[in-house]
Amino acid sequence: MSRYERLRCNVNQKVKDYLTLFGIASGVVALDQWTKWLVHQNIEIGAQWLPASLGWLMPYARIVHWYNSGAAFGMFQNGNLIFTTLAFIVIGAIIYYYPQVEKDDWTLKLAMGLQLGGAAGNLVDRLLKGKVTDFISIGTFPVFNVADSSITVGVIVLLLGVWIKEQQEKKANSEQLPPTGTISVNSEPSSVVSHPSSNTTEQEQ
Repeated sequence: MSRYERLRCNVNQKVKDYLTLFGIASGVVALDQWTKWLVHQNIEIGAQWLPASLGWLMPYARIVHWYNSGAAFGMFQNGNLIFTTLAFIVIGAIIYYYPQVEKDDWTLKLAMGLQLGGAAGNLVDRLLKGKVTDFISIGTFPVFNVADSSITVGVIVLLLGVWIKEQQEKKANSEQLPPTGTISVNSEPSSVVSHPSSNTTEQEQ
């Protein structure tokens, strides 16, 4: 294969990798922005809602309309500029390092796609509105949105991928080791040593 062909193959592979990354991220951003738009259109700021059939869930889970100027899950309020800058850094780092991920490491690729989508989803809010729309409220847990959920799921997938890889490495190492109790047999022929007592017996005869 010529140098030009190798270069073309590498470029094609990177394009496919980025299509996967941006495909996952785009799906997250689209779902995140669509759900936020529904909340803006149907629920007044500070109000809450649930379908009548799910009214029994109201003390534990509900859809609300809330704004957040801090980080995910309502933490570190009034830090919009800082978190906007951090979002750009995170997005840039993911895009830069993504091609270096091993081809068969699908868990890391999925995790990075989810995290990219989550960061981009909230970044859109920060750039357009100066704050993030949160609407999922469960119990006393801080209100969050689809983008926050995507970032969290991405971390879980990443940790799961690390655990799976460790288990695979342990299994591979155990298969390389000989079974416990196995005695190694030397295949080389051993030298034959005559027993002195047998020689003596022959001489006496």
